Amino acid sequence: MTRRRDQGLSEEDRVLWNLVARSAKPLKGKSIVEPADAIEPKPPQKEPAPANIVAAAPARPKAQSVRHSLDEPTLDKLSKGRLPIEGRVDLHGMTQEEAYSLLFSFLHRAHANGVRYVLVITGKGSSSGGDGVLKRSVPAWLSTPAFRMLVSSHDHAARHHGGGGALYVRLRRTRP
Repeated sequence: MTRRRDQGLSEEDRVLWNLVARSAKPLKGKSIVEPADAIEPKPPQKEPAPANIVAAAPARPKAQSVRHSLDEPTLDKLSKGRLPIEGRVDLHGMTQEEAYSLLFSFLHRAHANGVRYVLVITGKGSSSGGDGVLKRSVPAWLSTPAFRMLVSSHDHAARHHGGGGALYVRLRRTRP
């Protein structure tokens, strides 16, 4: 679907763009640049549309939007082999549906067995230069409520464990 420049953004697209623009973080070493013509959603003239429900999303507490990454000492110990990786799962060549099911069942079994650290191998993605679907999707899945019951935090793996194509995952402690 192509869009001509003179059509502009629909009201729903404006709201969505504002949400994305507010969640963006500047690159390391760069300062925050405020856009000169910020696109603010217009107040509804009639009944609230589904787009207005999306506009209410930024009112959530900041704690929910924080990235759940491993602390530096733990990440260092994992990368140097001083903290054991007790399980690994390889999602290469799977569809999103297959990968989701396998990852959920693997993490559920590992959590039930008291495992703390696992390696999830997603692969780096297609050779066409873009990130792979699983490389983008898995970190998002780990932040969903279904996985948050099992996962404490996650971060990119060290180069010798797969680098950008793998994730260290710390599972929550099992309650006695």
